[in-house]
Amino acid sequence: MIFVKSEDLKYGMRLAKPIYNKSGVLLYERNTRLTLQGIESVKNFELLGLYILEPAEPVPPMSEEDLDFERFQTMAVFSIREELNNLIAGREPVNLKRLTNAIITNYGRLDHKINFTQSLRSTTDYIYKHVINTAILCALISAQMYYTPSEQEEIVMASLLHDIGKLLLPDKIKEKYDDYDTNDLIIVRKFQSDGLGLLRPELGIDSGVRRIVAQMHRIEYGERTEDAGKLLKSTKILKVSNLFDTMTSMKLSQEPVSEIAAVKYLLLNKDEYDEEVVGALIKSINILTPGVCIELSNHEKGLVLSENPKNILRPIVLGFTTNSIYDLSNNGVYRKYQIVDIMKTMDNRIKVDKETLAEYMNKR
Repeated sequence: MIFVKSEDLKYGMRLAKPIYNKSGVLLYERNTRLTLQGIESVKNFELLGLYILEPAEPVPPMSEEDLDFERFQTMAVFSIREELNNLIAGREPVNLKRLTNAIITNYGRLDHKINFTQSLRSTTDYIYKHVINTAILCALISAQMYYTPSEQEEIVMASLLHDIGKLLLPDKIKEKYDDYDTNDLIIVRKFQSDGLGLLRPELGIDSGVRRIVAQMHRIEYGERTEDAGKLLKSTKILKVSNLFDTMTSMKLSQEPVSEIAAVKYLLLNKDEYDEEVVGALIKSINILTPGVCIELSNHEKGLVLSENPKNILRPIVLGFTTNSIYDLSNNGVYRKYQIVDIMKTMDNRIKVDKETLAEYMNKR
């Protein structure tokens, strides 16, 4: 699968991902061949481009839940754009609470992990996609931490609003995404402060939401904040969610970090990122599940055969070169071999042959 810019799309190319309108209505199914009218529609949607299947490439697997996730993301991005623009204009956001509750309904009450799929971002939609994904992660994590409905509403709404100030940035700085130098950070901090000022009680934003956003800004831009014990648990959730999405997001300017690399970073920095929150994140999304291709520390490529629910970094792995099975839950094995990273396709999907996995597991 390859990414093709809108201006380079050709008649007959096959779509690797479905396209939805802002109401979530399916416009173009996967494997649809582009027509001239379709190419013109893509340009009218102001999309940067599309994921296209290579000539002999089969359609990648997607569950109904995966499709629903992408559909929801699309609708939510259009919705949050309107709400943030209302706040910037000094108007009360009409559907902000409804969007917040939709995210909680869909992702704040699940009893299973989900595939957290990223989508390509541009300068014009980066902030909207970031806050939606961050809000979804906050909903997932807060559910694992047994938040009450009112607590969930507060953290999810704060995550939707925490980057509103970045919409006010000059284009030259906005185009850097989050890759700011020291001088940029001074400017960003000023605009984020302006953004916090837009979140006023008379516009329906309560003090709890403002406090989370204010704490997040102080943490994000290196200001001395409250003692760790006084930091809101919700702020800690937002901090982890914000970083995880930033690290794994797909941009035109740089390659994303894999989910496992992001999680390893969070786990290694326990003083900075709350262990309970990171644990709740790991319980919320699929990372090292059966069928995931990985690279071991001995440079051997392998396949995850069985997930380890007690320690995500220590599953059972089949080595491709030696045809050996590595049980990383065994301390002796783990001292010799660790997972370095995940090997993934461009949009982070893996084709899983469940029959082959079962065969290998039965041979153990």
